[in-house]
Amino acid sequence: MAHPEDGNVTIGVLALQGGVEEHLRILAGLGAGTRRVRVPRDLEGLDGLVIPGGESSVIDKLARAFGVADPLRAAVDRGLPVLATCAGLIYCARELENPSPSQQTLGLLDITVRRNAFGNQRFSAERTVPVVVGDETLPIEASFIRAPLVTRVGEGVEVIATVPHEDAAEVVVGVRHGAVTALSFHPEENDEARVHAAWLAGIS
Repeated sequence: MAHPEDGNVTIGVLALQGGVEEHLRILAGLGAGTRRVRVPRDLEGLDGLVIPGGESSVIDKLARAFGVADPLRAAVDRGLPVLATCAGLIYCARELENPSPSQQTLGLLDITVRRNAFGNQRFSAERTVPVVVGDETLPIEASFIRAPLVTRVGEGVEVIATVPHEDAAEVVVGVRHGAVTALSFHPEENDEARVHAAWLAGIS
C-alpha cells in the first residue's frame, strides 16, 4: 500500500478548467505527490484522480477535445480511485436531468444529477455538512457554488451526505460507489482537508 506520508502516492487533478489549484494545495499539504492531468499520458502511474469543480459542460468538451475522456473512463474501470467535487460530480453521473446541449458525462456512477440545483452564484452559500468519512460522520465546512444535487441513487451507490433543501427535507449531496467518491460541494474552498485525507487513506 502506498502511503502519502512516504511520498509514494501520486494524485492527478484533472486540469482542464475549474478549481484545480485548491485541490493541488490540499493534496500537497497531506504529503501526496501531484500532477496536472490534461492528456492521456498524464494518467500513467497515478494512484488516484481528483475531478474539480468548474463548468461541467466545458470540462466535458475539453476532455473530449484533448482525448482524455475515454482513457480516464477506462482507468476508473480498472480501479483508479476518484474524488470529484461539484462539476466533478456532474461529470461522473450516468444521467443529467438538465444537460447543456450535447453535454456528455463519464457515466461512472449510477446516479441522476440536477445541475445548478442550489441556484446561481449569487445564491451560493457556505454551510456545515455531515459527511460519512471512513467510519465516522464528520461536520465538514463546505461551499455550495452553483451546486448540483443527486435526484436518483442507483443500486449499490452509498449516500454519504445530505442537506436540507427547498425541494425536500433532505437532498443527497454526496455519494460513493466502489473507488469513486463524489460531492456536490467544495470542501477545498474552505481549506477543509479531512475528506481528501480519508480518501487518500483508502488508496492502496
